Amino acid sequence: MITRFSRRALPAVAAVTLLASCSSSGGTTGAASGAPSTAATTAPSPGATEAPTPTATPTPTPTVKPTGQADPALQAFYGQQLGWAACKDDPKTEKIDESAVQCTTLKVPLDYANPAGETLDVAVVRRPATKPDQRIGSVVVNPGGPGSTGVGFVQRNSDYFQKGVRERFDTVGFDPRGVGGTSPVNCLDDKVRDDWVSTDNPGADHGKVLADACQAKYGKLLPFIGTRNSVRDMDVLRGALGEQKLTYFGLSYGTYIGSVYAEEFPDRVGRLVLDGAVDPSLPLAQHNIEQYAGFERSLNAFAAHCAKKAQCPLGKDPDKAAGKLADFLDGLKQKPLPTSTGRVVTATAAWTGMIEGLYGDESAWDELRTVVTQAMVNGKGDHLLAYADSYNRRDKEGHYSVSADAYTAIHCADGATDVPAGDALQAAYAELAAKAPLISRHEPSAAIFDPDCRTWPFRSTERQHAITSKAQAPIVVVGSTGDAATPYANAEKLAAQLGNAVLLTRDGEGHTGYGWSACIRTAVDTFLLEGTAPAAGTRCASDPAQ
Repeated sequence: MITRFSRRALPAVAAVTLLASCSSSGGTTGAASGAPSTAATTAPSPGATEAPTPTATPTPTPTVKPTGQADPALQAFYGQQLGWAACKDDPKTEKIDESAVQCTTLKVPLDYANPAGETLDVAVVRRPATKPDQRIGSVVVNPGGPGSTGVGFVQRNSDYFQKGVRERFDTVGFDPRGVGGTSPVNCLDDKVRDDWVSTDNPGADHGKVLADACQAKYGKLLPFIGTRNSVRDMDVLRGALGEQKLTYFGLSYGTYIGSVYAEEFPDRVGRLVLDGAVDPSLPLAQHNIEQYAGFERSLNAFAAHCAKKAQCPLGKDPDKAAGKLADFLDGLKQKPLPTSTGRVVTATAAWTGMIEGLYGDESAWDELRTVVTQAMVNGKGDHLLAYADSYNRRDKEGHYSVSADAYTAIHCADGATDVPAGDALQAAYAELAAKAPLISRHEPSAAIFDPDCRTWPFRSTERQHAITSKAQAPIVVVGSTGDAATPYANAEKLAAQLGNAVLLTRDGEGHTGYGWSACIRTAVDTFLLEGTAPAAGTRCASDPAQ
């Protein structure tokens, strides 16, 4: 997956508890969900318009169908009144009171080509500005994924933004189609998924198992899932919030949502911050290769860091430490690690846990070193499995969130046919082996086809492409030099594609920038509050390791 929450964005708790909280699907209580409803009972009724008076000699005039708020058929959606009410508290989150924020639903067309047809209810949440008399407006946030819940992010991260932003902005989150409280896609039952995410022998039909299950349960919905439709939903949300321009903060995959928004609605771009950038021009397989290369770099950096410590199971040679770790993880194919729960840690699960750990910066590496030590020295897989469960969004009761299936559905909708085959596939394998020789050798096909869209039953016209936007307002792109999940080169490329964009750089490890650097936070907050973008070439140091 592309995105995980920055650990500094979450409440400080014990390591295992933290992992469990990350894996919770949460954040959808108090927001309606479900299948599409029929227009006859729930769709807004666009206002009637008078027919033009005919002339004596009519002349055909080519017309372009208006889009967005300019489309008369969508005006009732844009003008809807949102009924805010306190969200229902989730008893599973003892330290978080979800009722402190407000929930509602936004009605949108299932199919924007047929606004009079069926509709969807989009789950929305807001945390009101703490100084309403000084309120600027709303900042809409998306934490990434694809598949992560914007509703849950706002509910569970009350202090993600600094005080000044919280005082003057309503923080608004929404769940994209197929996610959380917006017609969630959940194709496999928990027992089947336990094996599906951890098997070391996926087989040729591994992707088809999920595709068939999703088609059987959500065949009517899946053709209308995808980033382009979620962007259109977000613009309806902007209108319903009463905002003339969109103020938006997107993390990781959320930067792709923001980029497509700038392309689709350039005249509605307000203050956009895109942190942990995705390069929209890369085909999915190439994106995966570059991402694995980023994790390979972080794996080597972590292993070298470990080798310098007094207690490290990887030896004292920093040049050989990563190889020793990879050999151990790959060896779990023959002999999985036991855990106290009776579950075992396969090689696939172990590598998943390692990737989860590599989302953090150096401050998290000592914890990761302890996890590796427990596995390699003590032969216990509990902590490593907890990391894998966090990545896979599996809670302590064995229930999975819907993020995994939404991840596949959205990715495949955004370019399902762009998968390599034949000579192109062999070239992709060769490039992967060259750029990520350790982290990819366990199962290279799982790296190239992540997710596996080869048997996905739904196709769209969407393709990966360089984003071009005519937006006049400046956009701030944040990139981190040590970001494994979204390598720094992505931020450079996205800023260049958008044209009127400023690249803000953080030097350091860890995914995304805002949660890791006071300098980044100050620059971003100044942009959100005052509209002043940072100077071109601005670089920021990371916060000291804690």
